[in-house]
Amino acid sequence: MAGMIFYRERRKVSEGEKKPRFKLVAVSGADVRFYGDHLRKKELEQIAGAIGAELVLLTHGAKEGKDEDVEVKD
Repeated sequence: MAGMIFYRERRKVSEGEKKPRFKLVAVSGADVRFYGDHLRKKELEQIAGAIGAELVLLTHGAKEGKDEDVEVKD
């Protein structure tokens, strides 16, 4: 195997929009350079197929509360 390409689904793109829906996160074990951060699934599949890499979809957990208090120490 030539490596792995890690990607995740973008949160701010909804179904039916004509924007790339996936964000490239990391590449391991493959000598490839990406020039775009947001890619379509077909584009990721074509790149992975051409270099013999495996695609790994990262899942994100449940959305946490946005009013979370953060303590800052000086």
